[in-house]
Amino acid sequence: MQNYHMDEYRNSSNGSTGNSSEVVVEQSADFSTEIMNVTEMEQSPDGSPNVNATTEENEIANAVDLPVIETEANFPPEYEKFWKTVENNPQDFTGWVYLLQYVEQENHLMAARKAFDKFFIHYPYCYGYWKKYADLEKRHDNIKQSDEVYRRGLQAIPLSVDLWIHYINFLKETLDPGDSETNSTIRGTFEHAVLAAGTDFRSDRLWEMYINWENEQGNLREVTAIYDRILGIPTQLYSHHFQRFKEHVQNNLPRDLLTGEQFIQLRRELASVNGHSGDDGPPGDDLPSGIEDITDPAKLITEIENMRHRIIEIHQEMFNYNEHEVSKRWTFEEGIKRPYFHVKPLEKAQLKNWKEYLEFEIENGTHERVVVLFERCVISCALYEEFWIKENTKLYLNLLEMEYSGDLKQNEENILNCFDKAIHGSLPIKMKITFSQRKVEFLEDFGSDVNKLLNAYDEHQTLLKEQDSLKRKAENGSEEPEEKKAHTEDTTSSSTQMIDGDLQANQAAYNYSAWYQYNYQNPWNYGQYYPPPPT
Repeated sequence: MQNYHMDEYRNSSNGSTGNSSEVVVEQSADFSTEIMNVTEMEQSPDGSPNVNATTEENEIANAVDLPVIETEANFPPEYEKFWKTVENNPQDFTGWVYLLQYVEQENHLMAARKAFDKFFIHYPYCYGYWKKYADLEKRHDNIKQSDEVYRRGLQAIPLSVDLWIHYINFLKETLDPGDSETNSTIRGTFEHAVLAAGTDFRSDRLWEMYINWENEQGNLREVTAIYDRILGIPTQLYSHHFQRFKEHVQNNLPRDLLTGEQFIQLRRELASVNGHSGDDGPPGDDLPSGIEDITDPAKLITEIENMRHRIIEIHQEMFNYNEHEVSKRWTFEEGIKRPYFHVKPLEKAQLKNWKEYLEFEIENGTHERVVVLFERCVISCALYEEFWIKENTKLYLNLLEMEYSGDLKQNEENILNCFDKAIHGSLPIKMKITFSQRKVEFLEDFGSDVNKLLNAYDEHQTLLKEQDSLKRKAENGSEEPEEKKAHTEDTTSSSTQMIDGDLQANQAAYNYSAWYQYNYQNPWNYGQYYPPPPT
């Protein structure tokens, strides 16, 4: 994993689109190095999205395949060879890497679209490949299509700070700066981004980018409002944000930093403490005037400094509480060495750390923080279904109990999204069928729309047919190597049996397990900042 030093951090903090380690190699390259290159890219930062707030998450499942106009007869000569490899074994990640690198090198747009769209059905959490796909469309001057790829990626992995940053930089580059709607579009995208990923422990670069952009626009009050939010969120660079906030206060006049209401309230508070009224404005004014009423330069300076001191004092209280929250999570976060998706196995210590962190957050955190941590966890441990189902079922049941404990009708969409993430994720077909069956049963008992039930039933039948097709392929000799197949069947069988038993045992309360599979990358080096002092 790459370590980003302070000079690189400052570049990204200044809103630079940056030429980080994320470089898409255009010329021919050795296929054996591509996996590592993409893995490094998965952990790097840069630019990101403007997602329509009304777009539903499940649209990604319906928008996977772009129309292919060109016939496959015109595809590059070696395409069919690479395609057959992944068609026969969709779990062959290396085969996908070879295919995607080949279509990129050939620069064949239709072949690339078919390959990428199919790849994301099986591996939707690979942030680096969404970026590659969007860049490919952009190189062909397909700005609208590139934007759509970013949106699809963010529907699949809304927790990806990197993809949000890439999309925002893409918007900065492609939107018309003379258009009056451009700034509101970018600001709206920032808001979508921090709402989706801003509570992540390593979301600092996204917040910094937002603050820097508002500063560039001269919106000091908006900058203050952003600091009001980030200073209350436990993140890795919590102390750095507070230092920057103090600089923000010291370098600007209080009346430029606060809303009119906040400024008046602060003046009244200070006036009350000093024993005189803050309502010293001209007669007829509804509100007290600002510091321009003070004509004595010495008093003016004193008033400004007193206001600055009070602003910082108020936020110091927020910082102290937040520091305490960070200190409780620091050891867990420091133990996460690979918070992004990869096909390589995790060390046992990593799995143990995730399990203990989840147990802690369930016991001590808010519902939002629990969900975000689950989303981070499952993408890192996406290939460990036997671990999460067999050893950690209670964690998932506790999480979903939060949804089921409320109004089932109100939480229906959240519950269905849980099922959909499992069904459309990278789980083995047997487990997908198990989740699909539970989805049908849930809709039969609690569903509000018969069409959703019919669609769920059709989806379940499709999965059953897919399973039959895979069995026939295996019987015809196109199965995986025996050792790999035996291992997969053993883990899948035990996992499916365990989840099936657990789900049936809890069926009365409908405590269904679900997979929260998003993406996360870690470009930060923990040695970059000192941990908070022990409490």
